[in-house]
Amino acid sequence: MRRLAPWIVCFGIALAGCADTVAPVPAAPKALPPGFGPMPHPEDNQPTESRIQLGRLLFHDQRLSSDGSVSCASCHQADYAFADHQPVSVGVFGRRGTRNAPSLMNVGYRPHFMREGAVPTLEMQVLVPIQEHAEFDMNIVDVAVRLGADSALQQLSRAAYDRSIDPYVVTRALAAYQRTLVSSGSRYDHFVRFNDPAYLTDAERRGMSIFFDQRAACAECHAPPHFTTFGFANNGLYASTRDRGRARLTGRAEDDAVFSIPSLRNSAVTAPYMHDGSVINLKRVLQHYNDGGAGHPNQDHRIRALGLTEQELLDLEAFLRSLTDAEFIHSPALRK
Repeated sequence: MRRLAPWIVCFGIALAGCADTVAPVPAAPKALPPGFGPMPHPEDNQPTESRIQLGRLLFHDQRLSSDGSVSCASCHQADYAFADHQPVSVGVFGRRGTRNAPSLMNVGYRPHFMREGAVPTLEMQVLVPIQEHAEFDMNIVDVAVRLGADSALQQLSRAAYDRSIDPYVVTRALAAYQRTLVSSGSRYDHFVRFNDPAYLTDAERRGMSIFFDQRAACAECHAPPHFTTFGFANNGLYASTRDRGRARLTGRAEDDAVFSIPSLRNSAVTAPYMHDGSVINLKRVLQHYNDGGAGHPNQDHRIRALGLTEQELLDLEAFLRSLTDAEFIHSPALRK
């Protein structure tokens, strides 16, 4: 896969020189829907208040980019559940990427990262946008040197990791903050948690039945509680495409145009959709699946014509909108 070797080299630099750290302070417990379970944290990056605070500052810091114009928050905006409202995001010097920026909600539960699942840890993932030509176009070592001139960040770095800012600190702090982006408070979640039908409208309950029944079988790929299986599939978006998807990583023909299955949580606010941001609204997303896909050779066998009526599609869309977590989207604690 193109540029994979530099990711690994940078990750080695970020791992080097691990020092003793301050004792971690466990994050405050939060009521989670059934099935979420505790979020896994690396032994060397247990959450503390200072680590999360440092990561939050770095997440909004444009000094991570070569021309000082882009931060992580530029493409992962709170208003859109930490996704982007553009089909593809704009990076340094106005350069445009080739893929839609996915939401970072519940990213700490993911077992792999990037659309093809090429990166195994959240700490390693942050190196990709930093070094990518159409995103930050920087080197993690140069980022650390630039940030090291900020005395306030240096003080927070020592409090958080007992060391001056370096690649290890930058990658860990950003990951620590991103693991706080937990979305679990939609009306659907309250419906499940309290077993109270009043949290959903009649249309949403009808749509929920369609979502889980065998005719639509949406939950086969978008299973609760995360509304994804964390698997990979070709969803029949195109009959052919130049983006090879997971095949860029594996080199296997059967992985051509196969991408990670996204979560449907907060999908009402994460438009546009698909890996390239080519579908503008939920109505068109549902119509695509109802039509049965475009017939790519690797199209997943679960993508088939559904035969849903117009009213059933409206009810299904209503259910997807019930997965919106307004408290998460508007949380002051997750904003700059």
